[in-house]
Amino acid sequence: MPNPPETSDPAAPPIPILDGIGALADRYDGFVLDLWGVIHNGVEPYPGAVDTLERLKAAGKRTILLSNAPRRAASVIRAMERMGIPRTAYGDVLSSGEDAWRALKERSNPWHAALGRRCYHIGPARDRGMLEGLDIDEVDTAGEADFLLNTGVDMDHETVADYEAALAAGAQAGASMVCANPDLVVVRGSALVVCAGTLALRYEELGGAVFYHGKPHAPVYRTCLDMMGIADRSRILACGDALRTDLAGARAAGIDAVLLPGGIHAEELGIAHGEKPDPAALTALCQRGGERPVAAIPAFVW
Repeated sequence: MPNPPETSDPAAPPIPILDGIGALADRYDGFVLDLWGVIHNGVEPYPGAVDTLERLKAAGKRTILLSNAPRRAASVIRAMERMGIPRTAYGDVLSSGEDAWRALKERSNPWHAALGRRCYHIGPARDRGMLEGLDIDEVDTAGEADFLLNTGVDMDHETVADYEAALAAGAQAGASMVCANPDLVVVRGSALVVCAGTLALRYEELGGAVFYHGKPHAPVYRTCLDMMGIADRSRILACGDALRTDLAGARAAGIDAVLLPGGIHAEELGIAHGEKPDPAALTALCQRGGERPVAAIPAFVW
C-alpha cells in the first residue's frame, strides 16, 4: 500500500468543493471511476450518475470503472445492468476480483505460482464465479488449504469474529491468502458492511501472508492505465469516495483525484450523500488521511 505523503500544512488553502464533475471535464481525457459510493450504493444508481456517465462519453472522454468488487468483471457489469446502469454508458470495467482471478489463472508471478492447488473460499455464494475456470481443488476447511481465496463476508451483519476460527485454522496451517477486495467496509444501501480487507488484516495479525488485489495497490493501476491507453497521466482523473483506497491509489499511480465525501466518510463528516461538507472539516479529514484531492464534489453529477 502506498505511504501517505507528508501531512499538509494546516495553513494550506481549503480543498475546492465543486457542484459536479462537469467543472473539471475539460481538463481531463480519461476518468477512472469507483463504483460503490460513486456510481451506485450497491442497490441502485445515485441520482444523476447515469446521466453523467453518458455526458462524459458524449464528450469523447474515456472511462474505466475500477472497482474493488471481489467478483469477475462480467458479473459486475450484469449487476449494474440489473440496477438500470446501461452497458452503453461507460467504457471498460476492471474489478479487483477480475485482477485476482487472472493472477490465479495465469500464475505468472512467483507468489501466485507457489500457492498450491487446494483452495478454501471465504465469501458468499454470489462470488463463486471466482472459482470457475481455475485449476484448483476446493476444500471444505481452511486447515486443509494451500491458500484461502477471500472475497468477504457471507451476510451483511457478520463481523470478523464470525470468521475467527477459519482464519486461525488457515494461518496455523501456513496457508497464504488471496484477498480479492482490499476495502475494509463498503456502503450497501445506507449501511456499512465489513469487506474482505478487514478479514485480511486480521489474517495478517494471525501471522498469515496476504496478497491484495485492487485499490490502492500498484498492479491494478498498471493494468487499468494500460487499458485506458492515455500516455499523459496529467490528463487522467480518478473519482472515489475513500481516502485509503481511491485517493491513495491514484496518488501513487501519478494521477489526480476527486473525492466524493458523502460515501465512506459521510458519517465522519456528518453529511449524507449529495450534501456538501463543511470546508474546514473536509480539509482536516484529508490532512489526517495524508491526501489532497484536486477537488471534492457532493455526488457524481454533471
